[in-house]
Amino acid sequence: MVERQYLAHYIDASFGGTKANYVRLGNDLEEYNEELNPDIQTKKNILGAQSVKVAGYEVQSEVDPFYYEDYDDALSQKIMELANTRAKGDQCRTTVVDVLLKPGADPEADPPTVVWAYREDAVVIPKSVGGDTTGVQTPFSIYKTGNRMRGSWDLAKNEFITSTAA
Repeated sequence: MVERQYLAHYIDASFGGTKANYVRLGNDLEEYNEELNPDIQTKKNILGAQSVKVAGYEVQSEVDPFYYEDYDDALSQKIMELANTRAKGDQCRTTVVDVLLKPGADPEADPPTVVWAYREDAVVIPKSVGGDTTGVQTPFSIYKTGNRMRGSWDLAKNEFITSTAA
């Protein structure tokens, strides 16, 4: 069984800046799921056999309800900027990276290794600003928009590395 902490999700907080600034989701989240929303078409022929065609996916996730504003967090500041400026279009475009890690033999001495990493274009939309007495919250939605690419992940630099294999 893979522990949940080893499936990492990063968002580029530069939103199209000259150098990516990936921030890992998770500090305030009790759970995070990507809904794949497959576009499935089924059809039966006159003999009763059914065919299934997967036409694609419309991947969406929600960072809700607990995403707290943090003065020192680049992603937090960008989400608040998007909300405050009522950003739209290309202002909301960035990339996300999903990484599966494998713990070292001795988790305290050996760093985890990267099993796989995928980067994909995405649109990030703030949903609200406010919250309860625990702090300012800005939950948001992530819509993956394609250009999914396999690569690797540099754990020390928080950097996606494009595969050079042909």
